[in-house]
Amino acid sequence: MAVVESCLKAGVGDYVVCAGARNAALLELLARAEEDGLLRVWHHFEERSAGFFALGRTMETGQPCAVVVTSGTATAELLPAVIESHYQARPLVAITADRPARFRGTGAPQTIHQPGIFGGHAFAGDISEWDGRRPLHMNVELEEELEFGDERPGVEEPGRFSQARQRVDVAALARWLREDLYQGLVVVLGGLEPAEQEDAFHFCRALGAPVLAEAGSGLREALGKLSLPDGDRLLMWRTPGKVLRLGEVPSGRFWRDLEEMSEVAVWSVCRNGLAGLARESMVLQGGLERVLAGLGDVAEVGDVLDLLPLRSRRMALIDELLETYPDSEPGLVRVLSQYASLASGVFLGNSMPIREWNLFAQWRQPTTRVRANRGTNGIDGQLSTWLGWSGEATDAWAVVGDLTLLYDLAAGGFLKQVAGKGRTLAVINNGGGRIFSRLPRLTAMSGRAAEWMINQPTVDLAGFATLWGMLHVTVRTADDFDRLPADSEVPVLLEIIPDPRQTAVFWQAWDRIDGGI
Repeated sequence: MAVVESCLKAGVGDYVVCAGARNAALLELLARAEEDGLLRVWHHFEERSAGFFALGRTMETGQPCAVVVTSGTATAELLPAVIESHYQARPLVAITADRPARFRGTGAPQTIHQPGIFGGHAFAGDISEWDGRRPLHMNVELEEELEFGDERPGVEEPGRFSQARQRVDVAALARWLREDLYQGLVVVLGGLEPAEQEDAFHFCRALGAPVLAEAGSGLREALGKLSLPDGDRLLMWRTPGKVLRLGEVPSGRFWRDLEEMSEVAVWSVCRNGLAGLARESMVLQGGLERVLAGLGDVAEVGDVLDLLPLRSRRMALIDELLETYPDSEPGLVRVLSQYASLASGVFLGNSMPIREWNLFAQWRQPTTRVRANRGTNGIDGQLSTWLGWSGEATDAWAVVGDLTLLYDLAAGGFLKQVAGKGRTLAVINNGGGRIFSRLPRLTAMSGRAAEWMINQPTVDLAGFATLWGMLHVTVRTADDFDRLPADSEVPVLLEIIPDPRQTAVFWQAWDRIDGGI
C-alpha cells in the first residue's frame, strides 16, 4: 500500500504491469486505483519489453512511468531499460516485488539479491529524495500470504511531478561563443526534447553557423540552408576549430572521430550532463530552453569555413546517386521518408536506419517529432519504446532493421492497447547487421569472424505480422510503396527488401564521392 501511495503523491500516473504471484497484491491495489481514476495501467507478459514501453511513455509525457514486476529474474530483465533510461535522464520507476530478506542467499525459488541490483544506474533511496533525472528503484518485500481486504490507496488525487531544478551558469559558454571565431564554429544537434526545439531553432538562426542537424533534433529539415547534408564527411574535409553540441550524443561518424581531434574545442549542452567523449571537453548540464534563454541574444558567427556554399552541390550529388540506384537501401529509405514525413511521429532504430535517415531522407517536409534510443545506442527494446512513446497517437511510424525486430519480438503484445489506425512498422530486411559490413576493420578479419559480425538471419516477417494481427506489405522497388493502404485501421508491417546488387554499387559510388571542394 505504501509504495503505491507514495508513487501517486509523487505524480507517477502511468504504470506498466507484468503479473506474477509475488506482485499480485500490488496489481490489485493498482487496479483499484485505476477504477478511482488515479492512474493508468498498461499490461504485458514480458518484463524487458515492459521496461522499454515504460521508457517510451516517459519520452512522450515527460512524466514518470512505473514498471511493476515480480521477483527473481523478472527484476533482472529490467536492467537494459533502466540503463537506457539512466543515460537519457528519464524518470523511469522500477517497482520490483521481492521475497522477504530472510530468503536471500538460501537458494529459495525466485529469490535473488534485488536491493541495489541496478547499481549506479538507478536511485534506490526514498522517492521524496528522488530528483527525477534518472531511474528510481523501489524494491518491495512481500510475505507469502497477503489479504487484499477492501483497502484502496488513500490518495484523493495524484500529486504533481517536477524535476529538481538545477542552477545553470552560462557565463563560460557565453565567453567561449565569442572567442577565436576565426577557427570556425559548427553546431551539432543531437536528439532534442519538444520543449527545446523552438529555442534551438532561433539560436541557430541567430548564430548563422553551419549546423549538422540529426533527425532526432526535429530541425534537420526546418533549418534549411544552415543544415549540412553529408555533414560528417564535409566536416572531416574542412574541420572546424570549435564544435558546439546541443542535445543527445550524435550518431554520426564525425562525433566519434572528434575523440582523436584534441585540437578541436568542444562544448556540450545536454540534459544528462555527460560529455559523450572520453577526451577533454566542456559540458553544461541543463535543458536547452533554460541554457539558451540564459545566453540571451548571441552575435552572428557566420560560416568562416565556407561550408554552406557546398550544400547545394552535396545535395545534388546525393540526389543523383539515389535516382541512379532507386532500389538500393538508401534509395528506398528516401522514398520511405517521403511517406513517413507525413506521419504524426517517426521512431528511428539504431545502427543503419538512423544513419541512413540522417543522410538520405527527404529535405522538403519538416519532420519535427522524431525519436530514437540514443542513450547507449543499443538495439534492444526499440519496438516497445516506440509503442510506449506513440501509444495514444494515430499515424505513428517506426523504421528499424530486421535484427532490431528480432531483439523485441514480444513487443507486439502491446499492439491491442495502443492506437492502431495508420500505425506503420517499417522493417528494412537486409539480412542482418549490415552496418558492420562497412567497418574498415572487417577487411582485416577472417572470413569466419566477418560472417559472425554481419550476422545474417533468415527471417519470415509475414509470420510476425500474422502473430500480432498486422497487415503485411512487401516493398522491393520504389514503385511498390503504392501498395501501402491509406488510413489502415490495423497496424501495418511494411517489409522493405532492398536490391543487394544496387545497394553494393551505391555504397561503392558513395565512397568515391570527393569533398566537393
